Amino acid sequence: MKNFEKSIHNPLFGNEELGTAFDVYLTKIDTGYRMDFSWRKMKACAVTFSPDGLVWEEPKITLGCDESTGWEDRINRNCVLFHEGKYKMWYTGQARGYSFIGYAESEDGLHFERKCKEPILIPEYPHEKESVMNPCVLIEDGLYRMWYAAGETYEPNVLCYAESTDGIHWTKKRFNPIYVAQQDNFYEQERVGGCQVVRHGDFYYMFYIGYEDIDTARICCARSRNGITEWERSPLNPLVSPTKGGWDGDACYKPSVLYENGVWRLWYNGRCGKPEYVGMAEFDGDLFPEVTE
Repeated sequence: MKNFEKSIHNPLFGNEELGTAFDVYLTKIDTGYRMDFSWRKMKACAVTFSPDGLVWEEPKITLGCDESTGWEDRINRNCVLFHEGKYKMWYTGQARGYSFIGYAESEDGLHFERKCKEPILIPEYPHEKESVMNPCVLIEDGLYRMWYAAGETYEPNVLCYAESTDGIHWTKKRFNPIYVAQQDNFYEQERVGGCQVVRHGDFYYMFYIGYEDIDTARICCARSRNGITEWERSPLNPLVSPTKGGWDGDACYKPSVLYENGVWRLWYNGRCGKPEYVGMAEFDGDLFPEVTE
């Protein structure tokens, strides 16, 4: 069955000098594409730009860590939206084996300032264990909707949901987690993590990481009419898998997706050994070919 095809130009971004680039978030802008990403060796969130989604500029740090806070010895895994004249960033702060979610804003999209000294989301419930991370936010009719990963710090275990009227004060839903691994699916038998949710037609499409084991990851998709309940997995899962012997030969992580002119374009970070770089794959078909609308 037809599925996503990886770009012949992969990896598109990252090298030995830059170090690991991971957990990207893509946005379409007037001049092409904006890619926010996590820059591991800098312990920071950064951005790069491209006219075509393939060739990327030198990155710039948008927000560095602040060890004085006690909860962000390093920061990563962010989501950036432009709303009401400002760039809004939700990011992950990590320290002492824990992960929390923080918030920052920017006028120009390049220089962000924290709006809260304390994290805006922390682990509180048994399923969240030590960590909440990987925020993905949509703003719909004045309501901020966040999907986030929770569980262990090395790799999270489940996906959860929260809502806010201002993007800072969040209410977690009582029926969390909203999405867990299906152990009879080999590609996610261990756990699920890092997602991006996009609105497409009558559905919310969730692109997420499925873990066969703690070191082997693939990219998968599910959809829901309300973005919270009754998720159905794509019959094409997994969408993107490691290519044996390739730059992403061990794992394909955290997808970020844009739907353009009938084509799904999916960027992700791949790993072979320790380094992680960014690549892209495309698909021009139906992600739910056997499901009746």
